[in-house]
Amino acid sequence: MERTLQLLRDIVDNAPLPIGVYTGSELKIELANLAMIKTWGKGDKVLGRSYIEVLPELGKQRIFEQALEVYRTGSAFHAKDKRVDIVMDGQQKTFYFNYCFMPLFDQQGLVYGVMNTGMDITDLHLAKEKVQSSEEQLRMAVEASGMGTYEIDLLGQSIATSGNFSSIWDIKDTITNEKIISKLHPDDIAVREKAHLDAQKSGVISYQARIINEDKSLRWTNITGKIIRDENGKPVKITGIIEDIDRRKTLEEQLRKEARETTQELQRSNDDLQHFANLVSHDLREPVRKVKTFISRMRDEMQSDFSQRLEWYVGKIEHSAHRMQNVIEGILAYSAADKKKQPVERIDLNRILEGIKTDLELVIQEKNAVLISSELPEIQGARILIQQLFYNLVHNALKFSRAEIPPKVIISSSLVQGSGGDLVQVCIQDNGIGIDKAYSERIFTAFERLHSKDQYEGSGLGLSLCRKIAERHGGTITASGEKDKGAVFTVVLPLKQQSTAL
Repeated sequence: MERTLQLLRDIVDNAPLPIGVYTGSELKIELANLAMIKTWGKGDKVLGRSYIEVLPELGKQRIFEQALEVYRTGSAFHAKDKRVDIVMDGQQKTFYFNYCFMPLFDQQGLVYGVMNTGMDITDLHLAKEKVQSSEEQLRMAVEASGMGTYEIDLLGQSIATSGNFSSIWDIKDTITNEKIISKLHPDDIAVREKAHLDAQKSGVISYQARIINEDKSLRWTNITGKIIRDENGKPVKITGIIEDIDRRKTLEEQLRKEARETTQELQRSNDDLQHFANLVSHDLREPVRKVKTFISRMRDEMQSDFSQRLEWYVGKIEHSAHRMQNVIEGILAYSAADKKKQPVERIDLNRILEGIKTDLELVIQEKNAVLISSELPEIQGARILIQQLFYNLVHNALKFSRAEIPPKVIISSSLVQGSGGDLVQVCIQDNGIGIDKAYSERIFTAFERLHSKDQYEGSGLGLSLCRKIAERHGGTITASGEKDKGAVFTVVLPLKQQSTAL
């Protein structure tokens, strides 16, 4: 008998669940195992004291009343996931318990005590709260996004939905697989079947399809899903979302239409420009050439018979004809930059620069200009375009010089690293009239002039042509400087081209 009692005490003391026994109406603590003592957090000197004395904080939580009611009525009390606040080390802490009060009867069937057991489920309760919070946030996000969710039980063929699933499909009663398929545009049924077939390997469903509304209008949707398999790899569920993308599709189609119209308009504009260039080439160059020729002959024949006033008139005609020829040449060069593909070849920029010096030899001598250049690298590009690019920049540096100071042009280069590969940065620096910072970008606009034609001749196309050539090579050109303190043009070009023609 004694051994049996000891065995029972050992079982109760070492049980992982808190167990306590209270007797009498004062709920005197007769037994409290280690798990219960640890749960109370009041120390191990609790036996012989009343339940109310040890845990006074339970009074406001009506827990004593529950225990006393069991003692008085002999009916058990059970609580599930019940919040219990216990004071430990002077601080109130919140726990969640599944607990019960069980009546203990004597040989006469009278209640002499109450047995209290409990299970701390605080961690489980908090985890459940987090899951509920996450589910609510997900539900709100799905509602706000206009999407609908679905879950298909492949074994029972039932479909559970939420969010806007029914409104997107325009189905008001029970949703079935047959109803969904019947709402699809006939041309998109095959798309759905292929997506489901592909998903048997990938596990993921993704396709876009049109839904036929009741008024026979169409609505584009994006449907995605994932196949859920059991432990044997057998598909048991499909869970996913459906999104109404009709507005997005409409906008995409509108943008494509606008892009096509813009492209056609641009093509017409290019054709007009090309036609204009041809007109200039064939119809205007020859008259201008003849004007210059006949003025020259008139000068030869009249010799000294020109009066001073007539000489002034002829000079004006010559100047205007020369300026018109410059404009025509500029327009031709600008239009020719896009006219046809140019082969990509290796270009020694040093030789390009030497050729430009030779071409501009007379101007250099007339202005007593100084050109200083460092060693330049080889690049890949269209030779005729690169020649035009640097000719325009050097010619500009000489043209926009200050009257009282001989032009000084310094050409330097350095290698830089770009996202697409190695680049060369070439700077053309002069000591001319400079550029106001406000116009450093505007000067690259076609036909933009910062000075009158009488001050500086030109077509107004030179720098815009430079930018077009640089960008055609995948490079850039920028300008900087200050008024009356010179200008710096910086050209950045790739060392290598990706294609064989530009």
